[in-house]
Amino acid sequence: MRSSGKRAGLGALLPFLCVLYCSTTPALGGDAVPEFLDVHTDPAGGVIATARVLFPASPATVQSLLTDFPRWPELFETRMRVVDLQIRNGVATTDLRIEHALLPGERRLVTESRTTANGRIVTDLVGGDFKRYHRVWKLSPMNEGRETSADFELSVAIESIVPDWLVAMATRRELETHFRIVKEKVRVPAVRPEK
Repeated sequence: MRSSGKRAGLGALLPFLCVLYCSTTPALGGDAVPEFLDVHTDPAGGVIATARVLFPASPATVQSLLTDFPRWPELFETRMRVVDLQIRNGVATTDLRIEHALLPGERRLVTESRTTANGRIVTDLVGGDFKRYHRVWKLSPMNEGRETSADFELSVAIESIVPDWLVAMATRRELETHFRIVKEKVRVPAVRPEK
């Protein structure tokens, strides 16, 4: 009797999980570009994401947007704000406060970001409410430099009781939105006020 009750409980949960998975998995058409996004839980704890994203702009344009640290919150759907930003010797230390539906209150994320000579933007955890945060963008020119192929890696673990599989699902959705926003912004660059 107990096993059938467990099956009934799981059966009721499966449609919900399917709707969540389907809503966070992009549909690919016949003319799909060679992009991908893989998000999975890390056996050591946390989440690992890898992706290849094609941007309709030069690597210099994409890099300029991704390293415009005061405007980072504009690149995400998740609410966040820059509390402090220090740039010294080519290293940007950013202190963010992030509000997330899965987590109560704000979470603090302090990172250091640097750009390397080989077209990488590397961001690592310095402090805050995360156990691990490591992100790498590698930007490569395509179409005679008019477009960018971007390889993306993220390894993150949050101080939270939320299960990693749920964090992975949320991360997939957030990254899809993040990539879409970046594509829109590099396609139509924002007008910057003159200094």
